[in-house]
Amino acid sequence: MTIMNSPPDPLDSLLDRWRETPEPPPHLEREVWRLIAVNDSRAERPGFLARIEAAFLRPSFAVAFVAACMLLGLFLAEMRLARLHAERGAQIAHSYLRLIDPLIDETAVKVAARRP
Repeated sequence: MTIMNSPPDPLDSLLDRWRETPEPPPHLEREVWRLIAVNDSRAERPGFLARIEAAFLRPSFAVAFVAACMLLGLFLAEMRLARLHAERGAQIAHSYLRLIDPLIDETAVKVAARRP
């Protein structure tokens, strides 16, 4: 029996190169440490906007902030509506008193309107 020599597989040479670890460029280590130092200095003293951005990057804070804004808006709308209802009630009371007694003076109307 004769064994045939098969042609070399091109994948073998590529795999051999892959096993060799190339040397990193000489300035790479210095550059990495410089970037780490820059990032550390930014992390040590973040600005106001950076702190706000960092807070809003947390989903729990962002959801809580949106919910608080919605509740505040609903509260302010309810307060405004309550004030408008109170003013309307005072106008109705004033009109009613004027209807009953057209000669009533303004101070009596104001006192009567303030009573519950």
